[in-house]
Amino acid sequence: MRLDKIIARNRIVDLHSTDLEGALRELLSVCVEKFPDLKPDALLKGLLARESTMTTYLGQGVALPHVRVKMSRRYILAIGRSRAGIRHDGALAEERVHLIFMLIAGENARDYLQVLASIARQVEEPELVRGLVNAPDLDALHEQLIGGLGGVRPVYAQQNRVNRLMFREAERVAKGAGCRAVMVFGDTFIGGIEAGALNNKLKTILVTRNPIEPSEGSKEFAETIQVRSFSTQRMAQLRSAILVALTRGMISFHDRICCIGGMTGSNQVDTLTVVDIEREFQTLLTGQNDLLPEDVKPEVLERVIAVATELSVEGREGRPVGCLFVVGDNERVATLTKPLVLNPFYGYKEEDRNILNPFMDETIKEFSSIDGAFVIRGDGVVESAGSLIQATDSDHVLPSGLGSRHAAAAAISVAAHCISIVVSSSTGQVTLFRRGVMLPLTEKRR
Repeated sequence: MRLDKIIARNRIVDLHSTDLEGALRELLSVCVEKFPDLKPDALLKGLLARESTMTTYLGQGVALPHVRVKMSRRYILAIGRSRAGIRHDGALAEERVHLIFMLIAGENARDYLQVLASIARQVEEPELVRGLVNAPDLDALHEQLIGGLGGVRPVYAQQNRVNRLMFREAERVAKGAGCRAVMVFGDTFIGGIEAGALNNKLKTILVTRNPIEPSEGSKEFAETIQVRSFSTQRMAQLRSAILVALTRGMISFHDRICCIGGMTGSNQVDTLTVVDIEREFQTLLTGQNDLLPEDVKPEVLERVIAVATELSVEGREGRPVGCLFVVGDNERVATLTKPLVLNPFYGYKEEDRNILNPFMDETIKEFSSIDGAFVIRGDGVVESAGSLIQATDSDHVLPSGLGSRHAAAAAISVAAHCISIVVSSSTGQVTLFRRGVMLPLTEKRR
């Protein structure tokens, strides 16, 4: 869903309250003016109840309180700004909330978690948040919201002679090699690919670490993949991007794609690669085409990869962290695992412990230091943390240097129809296992 569809100027206000409850009352009163059938007292109770379960503070002075209710509309979004700042229990003592995005969702809104996650990703950008807080008036704030949350922020490419040549040659190579798509690595650029830079009739796929909402009017790229990369190496996102494209059905195992990019932030295209998907992934597929288990949603795998990649680089409190995620085939996995510690996710609503929920990121990262694995259902619900894997596999020999965590990941991926993802505590490398075969998704830390 495009976020600009639920951003209304008459539900953007400057807040006068200094505490969260007062601010929520102000935002609810704005909603009731347009939708008098809403029950503000019940909504406030639900919003505050959620705060007591899990904080909705996202950091950088932004909070995203949300609640689901029975109503005919899918979403109502109210936005409040406070330059002075509002007290929030989820923030540090000296921090204040300056922007509140209050989302009310109907019970039948199926993409609820995706909408939450989309808003949360967008407001990760400090520049956007500062611009919203410092906007001269609410009309300007509304315009920035529409541009920042609702529209595509272009990926710029300096149109110098070498870049023009590389784009032109990419079209020729793609056509000559029988490629189905051209994949452009947008993090190479800091500026915009001018309209018409890619003139070929093949499908074009943009790969970027920046959150981008698809625009109905954008025809430059047929598809967009958001894959984070913390490396400055050329096209470091390549393998993860291809994996995401496969699971989403953008490309197939029998396709070739032409990839073009360069050093991150260099604004200079310097690498052109043709990738034969089947050859790249043949060891992982072992003669089968079902890379993604039947019960695993593509967006769940993408989210797990994103969290694992962040942990591999950031660690926790400056220390490297190794962890293991097992995704899919929950019934079979349950017979092959047992708890090492009390399950920290037991008793919570499935919606609150779904990895697609943006407020789960910090929870997952906090529990990553517990020995054992995260067990995650194919729909994203985290069943447990600190689980001991009781599966053995003597048929696959792992490269030397890999320890018990990688061995357990390989074994469980053979014993069950699941995918396991490991973050190495020593090298920071993120590795995916399917049917016991490993696929490194990131390079080792130097």
